[in-house]
Amino acid sequence: MLSKVREADGTMARALGHRRGPLVPAAFLLSVLLVGGCAQPAEDDGAKGNGQPQPSAPTAAGTASATGSTAGQTTEGRPAGCSTNDTDQTVPTRSPADLKWMTYQTDLLPASPTAGPLKVEGPVWSCFARTPLGGVLALHAIWAKMGGSDWRTVTEKQIARGPGRDQLLAERGKLPVTDKTGAPGSDGTFLGFRFLNASKDEVTATILVRTADGRYGALTASAVWEDGDWKLRPTLTGSISESITSVSGTDGFVLWGAGSGSPSVS
Repeated sequence: MLSKVREADGTMARALGHRRGPLVPAAFLLSVLLVGGCAQPAEDDGAKGNGQPQPSAPTAAGTASATGSTAGQTTEGRPAGCSTNDTDQTVPTRSPADLKWMTYQTDLLPASPTAGPLKVEGPVWSCFARTPLGGVLALHAIWAKMGGSDWRTVTEKQIARGPGRDQLLAERGKLPVTDKTGAPGSDGTFLGFRFLNASKDEVTATILVRTADGRYGALTASAVWEDGDWKLRPTLTGSISESITSVSGTDGFVLWGAGSGSPSVS
């Protein structure tokens, strides 16, 4: 997660000098900032899995699938075969009880059999509940795919339409891509989240990550409801993260961890 996009970003050196680039993958930028001891935000800065559970430590238990109660299931405007229970619009203050971990290249990504993703088609993990929890899960699932060779497929299907998407396609297409291999979690860990705003049409959240060497960082991204699912909304410059900074620890974040196989934060 935190270094796999190194080769994919030819703008990194410029971004570090000027705080901004057309598309700076936030994961690697976060790694550089933390290892270098920097704490300033990098404004407007911006991996092939099969979605199968990873049995090695930290254990990723189960596969996200459409299970649970059908009460309140919503199908209107959703893609074929996708329906979710969208009744719980509360902003989560704890990890969901049905938390599962799914693998994508070296990443472990949080998922829920009820909030999503309920559909896994190659790198495109889709069908999320139209709830705050569904939105933040979608942010993790989409954002993590933008550093490697799957970026274009994911962009076409899971990045919101608009000038930011057009800019992302134009700039990202100029850069090389490199897929990484290794044990899930070896390149860093998604630890938790904090909502900045949430509604049925838009969510903005700060995602807490920990680098392989134990340092912490936070990136902020937004998703909007479009074509019956959550889509990541890039900035006008085509970056997939709105801000990124180092943080001292986990205070102020809701930590993933109530489900089986959650990464340790100790």
